[in-house]
This record gives sequence, structure tokens and C-alpha cells, in this order.
Amino acid sequence: MTSAESEARKALNRLRRAMEKAEREMDALHGALVHAEGDDFPAERYDEITAAVRRVLEFTDDEGERLREKILHAGGLEPGRVRRNS
Repeated sequence: MTSAESEARKALNRLRRAMEKAEREMDALHGALVHAEGDDFPAERYDEITAAVRRVLEFTDDEGERLREKILHAGGLEPGRVRRNS
């Protein structure tokens, strides 16, 4: 793995962690404001923002898989033939 690939993976992991935190914070904010504002709470807007955060999380998953496959291919391995232990 080259330095650029390593840095890309690190940056992607940082982005994922930031989006996971953003999702948790949005949930906390949503809960607090729903309680405080009741019917005045802009639920549709919060749903839009939450969906956007989830799209970024999906992007990090897809991009992480793409980078893994690229790294495996560069190393002479077929991505579909390597099993991951989870």
C-alpha cells in the first residue's frame, strides 16, 4: 500500500467517525428540541439532514470497499476471493 492510499484510508476513517458522531448528535438534538418545541419542531428539516448524514455514511462504506479492492488488486489478489473475518 502506498503512502497516498494509506492517507486516503485514514482520511476516510476519520470522515466516517465524524459522521457517526454527527448522527449521534443529531439524534440528541432532535430529542431535546422535540421535547422543548412540541408542534413547532421542524421534523421534515431534521429528517432531511439525518438522511444526508446517512448518505455520507453510505459513501464512506462504498468508498472504503472501492479502496480495499484497489489495494488488493494492486497486490495481485482478486478482491472477490479474499474472505474477511468479522
